[in-house]
Amino acid sequence: MLQSEPIRRRRLYEDIVVRLETAIVQGQVAPGDQLPSERELMETYGVGRTSVREALFALQRMGLVSISSGERTRVTQPTPEALVNDLSGAARHLLAKPGGVKHFQQARLFFEVSLARHAAEHATPEDVAELAVALEANRQAIGQSEVFERTDVAFHYVIARISRNPIFTALHAAIAEWLMEQRTTSILAAGADRAAYRAHAKIHAAILRREPDAAAAAMRSHLEQVNRYYWAVKGSE
Repeated sequence: MLQSEPIRRRRLYEDIVVRLETAIVQGQVAPGDQLPSERELMETYGVGRTSVREALFALQRMGLVSISSGERTRVTQPTPEALVNDLSGAARHLLAKPGGVKHFQQARLFFEVSLARHAAEHATPEDVAELAVALEANRQAIGQSEVFERTDVAFHYVIARISRNPIFTALHAAIAEWLMEQRTTSILAAGADRAAYRAHAKIHAAILRREPDAAAAAMRSHLEQVNRYYWAVKGSE
């Protein structure tokens, strides 16, 4: 059965976005090149200044161009970070909704358990050494909540980097930022920092031994404990 929803008429600026995006993707303009001036784009596409500016701002949100006051718009190299940053507003909105934090906790657990498993399978001796350095910094930060939080993030980030996948590292950094309130809250639980360090040590040991199942289980146990600490502290407020 045919859908009865009406076809949405595209706005003028969206047509401009499609044309400029196509030119960028096809290499007609390369990263570092300047786009034509607003007036030239207006003449080329037969549209007004408002449509051109809306299109350029849309391309900037996509990470395809950089806009500087008084200069022509310049084509930039898209990055995973730009992709993830574009989701930040929506992520914070979802976090504020009922059940939002739990949904992100579940997403983090699913994601990082997989990263730990992958690290145990693919980590090089250099990776394991870097993780050991991060673990030692984490140990030395016990009792210093702000420093401990930073070393906690750094330890997990090393595991994400072992994937050699820039999208994974960008997602990891974004999730760490989105759940920062969870870290600052859960660390308030008595003994939370020492428990986190012990969990990190187990994760590191499993990766060192190249035991994917053990690494995944250790990460799962760690994040589930962090979640319990968080809700225990929130319940006591």
